[in-house]
Amino acid sequence: MKSTMIKNESKSTADEVFDKLYEDIVTLKILPGSKISETEVARRLGVSRQPTRDAFRRLHNLELLQIRPQRASVVRRFSLAEIQNIRFLRLAIELEVLHKACKVWNSTCEDVLNHNLTLQAGALQNSDASVFHNLDDAFHRLICEQADSQMAFETIINCKHKISRLCVLSLSNHETANDIFEDHRAIADALARKSEQDAQEALRKHVSRLDPTIVEIHQNHQNYFQ
Repeated sequence: MKSTMIKNESKSTADEVFDKLYEDIVTLKILPGSKISETEVARRLGVSRQPTRDAFRRLHNLELLQIRPQRASVVRRFSLAEIQNIRFLRLAIELEVLHKACKVWNSTCEDVLNHNLTLQAGALQNSDASVFHNLDDAFHRLICEQADSQMAFETIINCKHKISRLCVLSLSNHETANDIFEDHRAIADALARKSEQDAQEALRKHVSRLDPTIVEIHQNHQNYFQ
């Protein structure tokens, strides 16, 4: 059965193909190591080859897809070395963002972050992992914006894109999602008190949450890894 794409006039066909494939890859509807072809995707989504090719190229640039000439493309497997490098880069940047944020944090910043936390609590109550994952991204974006470090968030989100499939696996566990929410609350509380040390300690704990998931997935699904 042909899949029907939702048409959005503000988006190009390539954008829509990219969004669909990205969602399928990061939610593990398409597993690491799976083969996908431009021809099959174009046929299934009812689009031409060119926007499909453009979407594949963007996924390749995010290191989610390996394009192989004259052969089906492959969804990239995880790399333990790359995961560690990404974590290091993300932590270094976010620690500096918190340093800047503590210098400018005020009641307006606090209200913005608290609204996001309220939405996170609602997503947890509804057991909606996808919405919670998006609000997790938004939480870190809001801190960057309030600290006038929008470009830093671009790097942070690029790091997260590369391991977002692991994040989704982690957030599928309700207990883990609750832990992450509590980390967010601890960071927000430290910012409200302008305690840089407490905020950075909470962030270090937050970023390390993924470690047990990485170990578990590597043990139980070695075929997901390079």
